[in-house]
Formats: sequence, C-alpha cells, structure tokens
Amino acid sequence: MDRFDITMTNIAVRRLIETTDNPRHRYLLQAYDRHRNLEMAGRWQEIFAPDMTIEHPVYHFNVFGTNTVLDGAEAVQAVYSEWSGTGQCIFYAEDEKLAVGDNMICSTAAIYQQTPGAILAAGGADVDPDATYLVKNVEHMIWPYDDQGRLVGEDVWEINESQREIIALDPAEVLTVERSGELLAPLIKPLPPRPF
Repeated sequence: MDRFDITMTNIAVRRLIETTDNPRHRYLLQAYDRHRNLEMAGRWQEIFAPDMTIEHPVYHFNVFGTNTVLDGAEAVQAVYSEWSGTGQCIFYAEDEKLAVGDNMICSTAAIYQQTPGAILAAGGADVDPDATYLVKNVEHMIWPYDDQGRLVGEDVWEINESQREIIALDPAEVLTVERSGELLAPLIKPLPPRPF
C-alpha cells in the first residue's frame, strides 16, 4: 500500500521511547507500543495479560457523535474481537504528538481506521457497502495506568467532526489482519522487567 504503512503507525511512540530517560515513563511507553501493535496485529487477547491490563478496565469513547462506555474486560474484549473479525483493528496515525507522565499517556493524532463499507452504510454513511474505507478523524486519547504500570482504560474523543473523512480504498490497498500481524510481528516486543 503506497499511502499507508502499518509498521509506521507507532513511529512517534518509538521516537519518544528513544529519547525518554525516566525508567517509569519509558516502561509505560513500551507497554503502550506493545498494546497498540498487538491490537493492530489481531492479537488482542495478549493485551489482557495480568502484567499489561487491570482486571476491570473501563474505556470511554466519544466519537462519531456517540458516547460509549465499555465497563470491564468482557465488554472491551468484545469490541477488540469484533474489530479483529472485520479488519477494523487496522489503524494508521498521522502527526501524532505524545506526552507521558507517571500514570498516563496522552496522544493527539489524525487516526485512520480501516472499516468495511457495510458497517459505515449501516450507520447511515453514503458508501458502497461492498467496499472498504479508511475513516479519518482527529482524536485526543488519554490512557491511564496504575502504580504497577498496567492499563486502567482508555479515554478517546474526536475533537473536530469537521475534519472527519471517509476515504475509499482500492481492493489492493485493503490490509488483512493476517498480513498486519505478519508485518507487525518484528515490532511486538515483550514487556521489559518493570523498573519500579
């Protein structure tokens, strides 16, 4: 695919890891990088390892004009499973800016999510239900972590609906979850020993 490269989605994260000296902050960034790569590779089950995510995470999404709360691992896992089954776990990021603190990571980026036309059409979009699209929106994200460096949840919101775009993909540009997993495998590193 010429326009997007799944292996570059986390480039801003990797660059920040390289320049971060604080051991706790570096660890959180490595966990964040691992989480996002596992999600995009369709290996979402590994995100729920006890050293990565608390037992009862809570996610808040405010996107596409809808507020959604995923309360607990079962609710979050259902979304990850659906996204892996439909290819919606394929994301690209553009112009991502990140900040890391002792118990959170914040991000702002243009995010492109691969989405089947049938799902968009069911939501009222004027698209070909047999095609695949990238849905672009500008998002803020806050990912809180506990004192052990485990993910507590995600808070994600679309900050400017006027910048949303639906971009048609040529069938040759559609990335399968299997291919994404192959491409991301070299970037999925185990968590290092926790330095705190």
